[in-house]
Amino acid sequence: MAMTLGELAAKIGARLRGDASLPVTGVATLAAASDGQVSFLANSKYHDALRQTRASAVILSEADAANWQGNALISANPYLAFAKASSCFAPEDDAEPGIHPLAVVHPTASIHATASIGAGCVIGADAVIGASARIGANCSIERGASVGEGTRLYPNVVLCRDVVIGARCILHPGVVIGADGFGQARDGEGWFKVPQLGSVRIGDDVEIGANTTVDRGALDDTIIENGVKLDNQIQVAHNVRIGAHTAIAGCTAIAGSARIGRRCMIGGAVGIVGHLEIADDVTVLAMTLVSHSIHKAGVYSGSHPIEEVGQWRRNSARLRQLDELARKVRRLEQRLRALEGDKDND
Repeated sequence: MAMTLGELAAKIGARLRGDASLPVTGVATLAAASDGQVSFLANSKYHDALRQTRASAVILSEADAANWQGNALISANPYLAFAKASSCFAPEDDAEPGIHPLAVVHPTASIHATASIGAGCVIGADAVIGASARIGANCSIERGASVGEGTRLYPNVVLCRDVVIGARCILHPGVVIGADGFGQARDGEGWFKVPQLGSVRIGDDVEIGANTTVDRGALDDTIIENGVKLDNQIQVAHNVRIGAHTAIAGCTAIAGSARIGRRCMIGGAVGIVGHLEIADDVTVLAMTLVSHSIHKAGVYSGSHPIEEVGQWRRNSARLRQLDELARKVRRLEQRLRALEGDKDND
């Protein structure tokens, strides 16, 4: 899709400096951009690439625009502006409304006339598919599940019974919503499975990455609020609640009944212990283990920086000696107080 630079500036809400009639055909990185393409600068460490780029125009901040003599789209948030520009050149979806002849649809399912159901899909009894929803090939939507207006399910997504997906959501390939939570009660030497009677409720404008799983609740529902963004391969256990507009990076594991606040940012491979609470506006850095509740907004980390293996082993050995070291310090403090007391009595 081609447009002029002036048209693109209007679409992304940027201030144009340069040739408004210049045709632009796509977006690219500073290093890879060529004639007709638009790039962006959002990180000062790429100033060298800015000087060498062949892009026809660059999206950048007011301050960085002083270092660029070419066509500029000036924005207070260059990365957001670039994301909007990218969406202008995204390929159109070719899904047509209707039900593919190789889909299996239960007669009691309700499918809007504008929805698209791909080949190999199985739609269960009493399922509801909203207007303009797009259900990719081989998806399984079980009894009573519902998909909101404009939501897209990529191939091989599974929605288990009675789960609710809001409007304009995106579920990438392999997502499973509503599988049983991990509930097991001790029964002698074995285990007795605890029935998972709750469901999953997902709000509007939620995106869930490939192969992420969200378990159904044991009694109450697992809830993901509006605008949440989940990366690939995340585990959300039963009865978890994730607040609106929180973003969570890949391979994070959230144990049962954890409560995560609104507008949080959780880094990759974070572990969150069950039955704790995380306040609104908390950032947790990658590889952190959250083992207790966080009641105050801020940035938190519990990981150690990488180091040479010999030093890591020595530090690990010292960590195992901390308890004994603490006892020695207490004994020394007691002796010091005793000595100070003897001096005061002299």
